[in-house]
Parts: sequence; structure tokens; C-alpha cells
Amino acid sequence: MPLKRSFTIARVFVRYRLDTLLPAERRPLWLRVLWSPLALLPAPKAARGERLRRALEQLGPIFVKFGQLLSTRPDLLPPDMVEELDHLQDNVAPYPVDQCVALIEEQLEAKVDDLFAEFERQPLASASVAQVHGARLFDRDGKPGAAVVVKVLRPGIENVIEQDLRLLRVIAGWVRRLGPEGRRLRPVEVVDDYRHTIEGELDLVREGANATQLKRNFAHSPLLYVPEVHWDYTREKVLVLERIDGIPVTDLQQLRAQGTNMPLLAERGVEIFFKQVFEHNFFHADMHPGNIFVSRQKPEKPQYIAIDTAIVGSLSREDQYYLARNLLAMFRRDYRMVAELHVQSGWVRADTPINTFEAAIRAVCEPIFEKPLGEISFARVLISLFQTARRFDMTVQPQLVLLQKTLLNIEGLGRQLYPELDLWKTAHPFLEGWMRDRVHPRTIWREVQRYGPEWLEKFPQLPQLFYSALEQSREVAPRLESIGDELAQTRRRGRRSYLRRVAGVVLAAGAAALAAPQLAAQLPPAGWALALGAAVLLLWP
Repeated sequence: MPLKRSFTIARVFVRYRLDTLLPAERRPLWLRVLWSPLALLPAPKAARGERLRRALEQLGPIFVKFGQLLSTRPDLLPPDMVEELDHLQDNVAPYPVDQCVALIEEQLEAKVDDLFAEFERQPLASASVAQVHGARLFDRDGKPGAAVVVKVLRPGIENVIEQDLRLLRVIAGWVRRLGPEGRRLRPVEVVDDYRHTIEGELDLVREGANATQLKRNFAHSPLLYVPEVHWDYTREKVLVLERIDGIPVTDLQQLRAQGTNMPLLAERGVEIFFKQVFEHNFFHADMHPGNIFVSRQKPEKPQYIAIDTAIVGSLSREDQYYLARNLLAMFRRDYRMVAELHVQSGWVRADTPINTFEAAIRAVCEPIFEKPLGEISFARVLISLFQTARRFDMTVQPQLVLLQKTLLNIEGLGRQLYPELDLWKTAHPFLEGWMRDRVHPRTIWREVQRYGPEWLEKFPQLPQLFYSALEQSREVAPRLESIGDELAQTRRRGRRSYLRRVAGVVLAAGAAALAAPQLAAQLPPAGWALALGAAVLLLWP
């Protein structure tokens, strides 16, 4: 870790008294001794969540984005910290436009004036990884044509990110060594997850491909519109997209002024989420309000517009199936089914006691379901379920974390647009329909059509594969028997070795007694018999 950066972090740590974020009773003794001088400083006045947010903002844009990731992990942080980290804004000062132009020309191998009929030198937005400029392409007659936005990575951002990621991992290693509480937070895994996320944002070709797939999934849909990618002008560090004209989804005043159907808008947001997760199995995993707009057309039947598709998620077919059944079972209060599904899916260990797990799930869910469905936070129920499962050694998979984050964003946004939103009213019929379609003969026939050629190609190989498996089983059986014998011998040798060590301790005690006459005089006959028996055990072959 660079020395200057280490001093910067230490200064920020002390200034915002981040040592108080970990309760004193959960700190190991060595840490309490190390941090004891900090107790001489004045007690912090600001709340702990606010101090953490300010510290991350002062440490720079990479730490800000890391804080945004932590805000999506209520399974790791308490609610007050999560709420404060939600306020982190990824807005930084723009870098000089000359550097931006030079990078565009290097990537596209042409002058900006030859590429664009117009190019706005004042950026529309500037974030830690990239900044965005408005522009116009040439039409066929060489005149100003389609309006576009040009997204350009910050020069040298890869080196900055790599340095800060290494630094974050060092800090995560320290946190993990704090003891059980540090290990529970799984800091190294969180940092590795962050590395995967932010590295995805550094390849704008990948972001363009995600946008194209999402646009294809919602082609001609009244629910969601995705800007078109101009591939002729897109490279790893430059992305050119259709410029959209929409109302920011959080601008409630503008939305109401144009007569937007707010209940329908909120319900369509929920429908978009479930379509992406279950029908398309490809969901926009960064749907915070800054990336969502509402079309100005047809306010009575509003349509969303989504941008910034750098982070997407998908589930395996098995996870899709088990997640849908879990949600349905939860809202039917069939907690035993929830517990059994967790075991069947492999989310928790196969030897998990079902009765105990079921009781833990019931204890978490029953207080929630005593409320009217319209007041129940769907996302919080899912988070509570995952938190309970983690007590039974559930490892939260990255795709489920992305799903949880997206659901939190969607539900929070829907409740902001229409506080009376009943998420389950929209989700329940969708999940029921999806489960029916999954076992419908039409769906099964589509699967046969899709995988049939591959099955037919492998069919002639089945006899040979079956014969090879039999031959291998014949060869393995004697080896397994031999291994069993070796294990039995090893166990016997282990028992003898253990007895010899015990005997050695007894003999040493006897020798000490003989060396000291006063002790020898006090040694009863039974003691001498014990020492003799120990000697026999020690010499046993």
C-alpha cells in the first residue's frame, strides 16, 4: 500500500472516528489495546452512518462506488448505515475536454469534427469512471442528424481503480482478522464482488452488448425502452448511444404535471422486474433512480426508459425455479416448503435440520405477515430470508445479491411513485403464471426442439459411454477396497500413537516423582502400577 495513501486513510479514519463503528464488546483484546489512545479524543457528534458516508466521500470516487455497493447489502450492515450510504452520489468534477477528445480520436481513429456534426464540449454528466457529452451524427447528406450521447472513460482510470482495489483488499484483510464479527462481514468476498462489478464498467463494448440484448428483449414493448447503440462509433473506451428525451423518474412534479398515471407507472416497474428475472433471465442490475427515466409520450400509459446497462444479472434455471417457489411458499406461509427448497437448491447444506430451519424462518416471517400485504416490503422479506439462511451456513451467491439489490431499487422506486403500491398484487399472478408455463406441454416441446439435435448427436455414443462407465467401476472397486483397508490401518496406527503419547506423559510424571524422593515416597502403589502399564503401552508394537 503506498505510504502517502496509508496516511490519508489513517487521517480520515481518526477524523471520523470509524473505530466506533465496531462495538467495544466485539473487538478482540489486541484491537482494544491498539485503539485505546483514540478514547482520549472527543466523542463523535454525528451519527455513525453519516460519519461513514463522509469518510468514503473524502477518500475519493472509488470508495464512493464501494459505499454504493455496501448500501445494497443490508444483510451485512445495520439499517441506519444502509440508509445513509444510499445518499452517496457518484458525481465528480469533469476532466478536461481536450483529454476526452483525444481519447475519442484515439479509439475511433478519426477527428471528432469528422465523426460528429456537433459535439458539446460541456459534459452532460461526470462520474468517477466516465463522463458523457452530447453530440449529433451526420446524416446521409452530410448534415446534422441523429442526436446521440458519447460516453468516454476517464483517462488512466484503470490504474487508479487497480491501486484502490488492492488497497481495499488489504483493509478487508485487516477487518477479517478482527475476530468472529469481522469474519461474519466477509469483507474480502465483498471486495472481490466489487472488483467484478467495477471491472464490468470499464468495458464499454460489454455495456453496449448488454443494452442491445435488453432492447431486443423489450422490442415493441409498452413497458420499457432502451436507447439504441451506434456500433460503428463504439469501442472499449467509447460508447455512442441514442439520446433520449425523458423525465427523471424521481421528478414527481413533472410526472404529475403531464398527467402520468402513477399507480400504473409503479405497477409497470414491478412487472418489468419480474419479466427480466423470470421470462428473459437477463435483468438490469443497476436500476437506481439516476438510470431510469419516463417517456413524455402517452402519460396515461407510461413507459420507462433505462440507461447505463454496465451491470446485468442472470440466474441459473434451477435458481429461477427455486426462487419462484420460495416466494410463493413464503406468502402462503408454508415455511416447511421454504426450508426444504433451500436444501434441495443447495443454498444451504444437505444436513441442515429441516425442523430447526423451518422454526427460524417462521420466527422471522410471521411478524412481517401480520401486516396488510400492501405494507409488506417484498425486498425486506427476501433479505430476512437470506439472513436467516446464512445462520445455517448459506453462501449468498453473487447473482442472488444482484437480484436482491435490484428488487430493493424497484420496490423503493415504486413506493415513491405510488405509496399504496401492493407489490404482491402484481407479483403473485405473474409467479403463478410462470410456474404453470414452466410445466406446460408447449414449454416442454420448445425445450425438446432446442436441445433435441444435441441429444440425437450424442445418442449413438450412449452404448460406448455406458460400457466405459462399467469398466471404470470395475477398476475403481478394488481401489476403493484397498483405500478402505489403508484407512482402517491408519486409524489403528493413530489410536496406538495417541496411547503412546498418553503413556509418555504418565512416564514423565513417574520419572519426575522418582527424581524427587519426597514425591516418590508419596506415590501410592496404584501410581507405580499405572506407570508400569504406561511403559507397556509405549513399547507395544
